[in-house]
Amino acid sequence: MNLTCFKAYDVRGKLGVDLDESVAYRIGRATAEVLDARTIVVGRDVRASSQALMDAVVEGVRDAGADALDLGLCGTEEMYFATAHLDADGGIEVTASHNPMDYNGMKMVKAGSAPLGQDSGLGAIRALAESGTFRAVGARGMLRDVSSCRAAYVDRVLSMVDIAQLRPLRILVNAGNGAAGPTFDALADGLRERGAPLSFVRMHHDPDGQFPNGIPNPLLPENQPVTAEAVRQHGADFGVAWDGDFDRCFLFDHLGTFVPGEYIVGLLAEVFLDHHPGEAIVHDPRVVWNTQDVIRSGGGRGIQSRTGHAFMKQTMRDHDAIYGGEMSAHHYFRDFMYCDSGMIPWLLIAELIGRRGASLADLLADRIARFPSSGEINFALKDPAAAVRRVLDAFEAEAESRDDSDGVGLSFRDWRFNLRSSNTEPLLRLNVEARGDARRVQDGVDKIATLIRSEA
Repeated sequence: MNLTCFKAYDVRGKLGVDLDESVAYRIGRATAEVLDARTIVVGRDVRASSQALMDAVVEGVRDAGADALDLGLCGTEEMYFATAHLDADGGIEVTASHNPMDYNGMKMVKAGSAPLGQDSGLGAIRALAESGTFRAVGARGMLRDVSSCRAAYVDRVLSMVDIAQLRPLRILVNAGNGAAGPTFDALADGLRERGAPLSFVRMHHDPDGQFPNGIPNPLLPENQPVTAEAVRQHGADFGVAWDGDFDRCFLFDHLGTFVPGEYIVGLLAEVFLDHHPGEAIVHDPRVVWNTQDVIRSGGGRGIQSRTGHAFMKQTMRDHDAIYGGEMSAHHYFRDFMYCDSGMIPWLLIAELIGRRGASLADLLADRIARFPSSGEINFALKDPAAAVRRVLDAFEAEAESRDDSDGVGLSFRDWRFNLRSSNTEPLLRLNVEARGDARRVQDGVDKIATLIRSEA
């Protein structure tokens, strides 16, 4: 059996084509066996297919002789937390995050919520799941409900924020009918109990696997106006929107303007370096100049990592980095098992607004002016490699430097671009940035897009 649902660092596939309950069973059993597990944490998002797939994973885990620790409906970061908190040997979250309705998948970690890469367990799990040559076991594992773990998760997340620095703010939160709503409510209760002067306006808050308001993917421009308008309508100080498993959060300023993720990376790097100068900060290679400037100014050590949560987490661990961020709105924290969280970032931004006495728009205005960027532009192509060759043929000779750490990046005197294939979708992704000249960004986008689209 060839399991096409295995990707570079997780499992993702079309239901009934790449992924079904029999495949989920194999993955659960192979994960427990490869990790030589006594216990595996399992959780799921709200998709209509997720419960059945999680049940199959549980059966596989138990048939491998390991106990399945059931979190129920939860975010991926809650699985990360529980795996470490409960000293489990691994964790599996059934989720397709922001993918279309007919997709699902799994995000997986090993003990301590360490990442599973191709060379650190994921490849072996795939090989065993494909072969189905599972070892014989004695006693079957048990199923245990560990949903009460959420209280400890709330304590950990809120420990990342100085509650005393918070000032009265109204925050618009859009859960997108994904898994975020119940977890957010638990955090909001914890904030209220601690005296935090925050108030919230909730929208699309109830989990609903039919996604009546569309698949929660706030990174898509067409999905942003609904949150932007709600921020303006309610006079919120800023807005937050999450994807389906809320391991990413997206921010809007008080004017309803969407804040590109790379500027939040820079802002959070500044937050940590204000308190911890000299620490390592990890960033991805797509849009880098603003983040690198912030790190230099704050006396930090900038470390570039390949894009993707498994790669970022390993780089974080290798360098004991205090914080890491991707422009796609994944934010990683040393004090959160080096894992990504969609709840910690907006809390840190609320704290920063309180400490600085400035709006989110004001905190970012100078940075956006100094380092304008295009945002990620996606191209669905028949031959992405040929498109990359056309772009390199046109631009490489005049470039000052080339970076092949993830896709290809070319840097020039006053602008730069990165071009890479997606790890999870059949897309070619383009990012362009410049120094102080937004027109230069648009000129670069126009020229490169023309070359990309000029397929014979």
